[in-house]
Amino acid sequence: MSDAGATGAREFSRRAVSGRASRRTFFGVLALLFAASATATIVGCAAMSAMGEMPMPGGWAMSMAWLRMCGQTWPGVAASFLGMWGVMMVAMMLPSLAPTLWRYRLAVGRTGETRLAWLTVLVGVGYFCVWTLFGVVAFALGAVLAAVEMQLPALARVVPIAASGVVLSAGALQFTAWKARHLTCCREAPGRARTLPASAGVALQHGLRLGLHCSCRCAGLTAILFVIGVMDLRAMAVVTAAITIERFAPDGERIARVVGVAIVAAGLCLIVRGALVQ
Repeated sequence: MSDAGATGAREFSRRAVSGRASRRTFFGVLALLFAASATATIVGCAAMSAMGEMPMPGGWAMSMAWLRMCGQTWPGVAASFLGMWGVMMVAMMLPSLAPTLWRYRLAVGRTGETRLAWLTVLVGVGYFCVWTLFGVVAFALGAVLAAVEMQLPALARVVPIAASGVVLSAGALQFTAWKARHLTCCREAPGRARTLPASAGVALQHGLRLGLHCSCRCAGLTAILFVIGVMDLRAMAVVTAAITIERFAPDGERIARVVGVAIVAAGLCLIVRGALVQ
């Protein structure tokens, strides 16, 4: 082998070793972040469960997450909810987001490792900013509905049936072209057939776009959390599994439809149970 060939082989080997080390470091950091957010979510949910729930007409109970306790202000309640929401979203979405972030790093091309890390952080910031805005809207709607239900017992009695309708609608959404389009956008590799520029603005924009498609794709599944229990760990685990599987399974659209069938069946069971309680 010529000297040039030997040098090229050594350089290729060095880059391969460096790439493997970078990949291990990247996914190691995200694993620690996931562990921390999952732990914080479990602790937060336990604290919320310790506060109990308020029994309501119609045989259901309202989560204290939507209510202002003695001595609290509404900005304080909102800040507490959004803090918990943000931690919960990191734990739920990071499993499906991590490979996408890695592909973004590959699409950016050659740049310094430190700069690449900050660009990746900006993608994550943009992504979770969209989910935070989703949480702001959800809290506002939840707080208003809770206040109205507290004042109107007749409305509170129909909440179980309305919740069943939300679950059925979420299941039906799994079969729509709208869902399929956003799922395709989420599954599409960033920078396919081209290299993304190593720009902070482009990184943030990429994260925002990804967050928008992901929040739309997961809208139905997320809505189920709110009607079943936004701090219910079992519901979180099931929704997280569904989000991740349909994102990475070879035939994501088929998996989404299978999930839709399961959701519709659950909605029908909730309707039957609600009718028996009534």
